[in-house]
Amino acid sequence: MITPAARALPGPGPQRVVLVATTAEVLARPDLHPSMLAPWERRRLAGIRVPGRRDDVVAARLLLRLCAARFTGRPPREIRPGQRCPACGGEGHGRPYLPGHPGVGASYSHADGLAAAAVAPGPVGIDVEPLTRRPGPLSVLRRVLPEAEVESARSGPEPGPALLRLWVREEALFKAGREDFGAAGRGEAPGADLALTEWTDHGRGAVVALAAGAPGRS
Repeated sequence: MITPAARALPGPGPQRVVLVATTAEVLARPDLHPSMLAPWERRRLAGIRVPGRRDDVVAARLLLRLCAARFTGRPPREIRPGQRCPACGGEGHGRPYLPGHPGVGASYSHADGLAAAAVAPGPVGIDVEPLTRRPGPLSVLRRVLPEAEVESARSGPEPGPALLRLWVREEALFKAGREDFGAAGRGEAPGADLALTEWTDHGRGAVVALAAGAPGRS
């Protein structure tokens, strides 16, 4: 069963919808089917040769539709997310969005049998990784993550999980619209309009981070 990630929904204002699931959970739902994907999404999927990774991508895109359906009150089959690149302005790649819903943020993530998605007022970014994953190499982590936090994590009793949590936070902030990945490593603040939440889904073996803006801001 896919249930809302309640810990990711703090504060007053319009409800954010945040869902975390395994790929198998998403693909088993009768109200979600790969046929719901748009032609441009299917074309992109055709380039993914590894079946498991392709399933993860399908699951994440379908889970985003479920989030948007719960947010808007419309059936998942009627949801038509788009993607727009903030750098070139092109469609079909880049950050997801919901046509006809200006000011509403959308984000999804997938990794090794896991999927996560979020829809919220204002900017939002979500990232999910398996608890067993270990980011690296260290030279990259030191470049993109706050050096003091990297060293603190490395000196702790469980450096691998601590570094993973730092990584998913940075990914979520980037997806929520912080200018570029690795800004934290240069000492740049997350941004006054972004709040960061991170939690562990032990049942699914996942660590998740959500960066979300204040309701009503775009």
